[in-house]
Amino acid sequence: MLTLNDLCFLQGKGRMRSRVTWDLCWAWYQALPEAQQAQIARMGFGHLLSVRPFHLDVPYLEALRERWEEDCKAFIMPWGHMIPTLEDVAYLTGLPVQGEPVVGLERRDYHDDIAELLGPEIVAGRRRPIQSILLGSLSEAVGLRGRRRGPLESLDEFYAGVRGALDLGDRSEERSVRIFVNYFFGRLLFATQSSHINCKFVLLLRDLAQAGRYAWGAAMLGHLFSLLPSSSQRSQSTGGFTPFLQIWGYTRFPMGRGTLVEGCQTIVPLMTRWEVAPDPRVTDRRAGDVRVAHDHYPHDQVVWTPYRGEADASHPAVAAGRPLFDCHLLLLCLGTCEVLYLELVVRTLGWHQPAIEVPSLGREGHSRRWFFAEDRDWGADHGSTVAYWREGGEQVLRVTDLRDSSAYMEDFQARYAGRLRLDRRVMPESQAIRLLEGRLAEQEVELTRLRAEVRTLRGELLRAQASRDAGASSSAQLAGGDLAVRLQRALDRAEERVRELEEQAREIGAQRQGGDVATL
Repeated sequence: MLTLNDLCFLQGKGRMRSRVTWDLCWAWYQALPEAQQAQIARMGFGHLLSVRPFHLDVPYLEALRERWEEDCKAFIMPWGHMIPTLEDVAYLTGLPVQGEPVVGLERRDYHDDIAELLGPEIVAGRRRPIQSILLGSLSEAVGLRGRRRGPLESLDEFYAGVRGALDLGDRSEERSVRIFVNYFFGRLLFATQSSHINCKFVLLLRDLAQAGRYAWGAAMLGHLFSLLPSSSQRSQSTGGFTPFLQIWGYTRFPMGRGTLVEGCQTIVPLMTRWEVAPDPRVTDRRAGDVRVAHDHYPHDQVVWTPYRGEADASHPAVAAGRPLFDCHLLLLCLGTCEVLYLELVVRTLGWHQPAIEVPSLGREGHSRRWFFAEDRDWGADHGSTVAYWREGGEQVLRVTDLRDSSAYMEDFQARYAGRLRLDRRVMPESQAIRLLEGRLAEQEVELTRLRAEVRTLRGELLRAQASRDAGASSSAQLAGGDLAVRLQRALDRAEERVRELEEQAREIGAQRQGGDVATL
């Protein structure tokens, strides 16, 4: 398998490659001493760094990013606006979404800070002022520069090589952690379309205890939002933490491009449960096929509330961040400020979506802005923006007298009619057949995943019932009973979904055999 950094979409003017290099981040973290891993985990990154790197679905991301609408910070899908939220970040990545905003002191020149972190030889002869640093300088400092997973190298083999090459020298534990986290930011969490990392992170990480108080998950989402517009303009690379975006899409509108690992239903974060060992019948489809599949995706199969049945106690980031999940927010990351328009996607809260005039969303002080610093404290200069975050934004109010979201959908379809291709133009029969075959393959992959989930849930339910009936203490029996109830509900939902997909697969198969493909 190709490394994530080498994967690219090879056809068309809009080919895309990701700047994410997950393999080395994961292997480097696993090779660190336990004490350093524990310190990184206390900063809020342990859950995410436990996720094994997976295949980056470039055609899928290519088709998805083209739907980004900058005016409302949302993906324009046939069934309505879709926006990754802080709830998604907390459940999928385990990153903290509540805490201090990721802003702080900004210098005109970071020469002395880099010299302190990596040594004076790194900055010797460099032209000043220094605002960024090559990511290769960070990996070189620990003997890992140029390390890249080969196309035939397993992840475990790559890890063994990294572990053997890692050289922490006589640095303090704190400096070693700071070097790793800076690289982790530049190559994964806050990846850009450059091979440099912003030196503002170097300052934020000088105090590792304070670094554990930041809302890194909210900053990651804001950073992703800030880069999606440039990624959507036919550029050849994309920034931001795209693996999160990929699994978010898989979770919300499953297309059979990833599967949940059997036996992992209790592991957190939820990204850990996904396996993207691609089925070639599905992932060999290029971005053009994915676009068509999105256009014709059944609206009733969109999963608006995928986390029902998950207990907050299993997800520390969720429990801490829940007060923010129904709020309009500003997402701050260094010098960027992005708006999270939750009022456009209240169906993710289990509510009906009211009609909203999109232009009216723009409020003074809530638009995206870039701030260029010169020896100043950004938080002090933009106190009202920081205060808005610390106060929890503005709660989105539920419209209680709605019976459905039909009025919203009428307005949405009228506004985006040309972009959504709602006329369902007649397509060539060969393309229609390919779409049906792709949809059938997706259904089969999804059925395989759900059947595995059903088997696992049945096993866990039997164990929970046995534990409850084995004469444990009253408190243990109560906990076991609650677990059994949750497992039974999850099992019922999974079995119902299996029945629905089996029926849909039969209908698609009948369409394909009957030749009813001209106007899908």
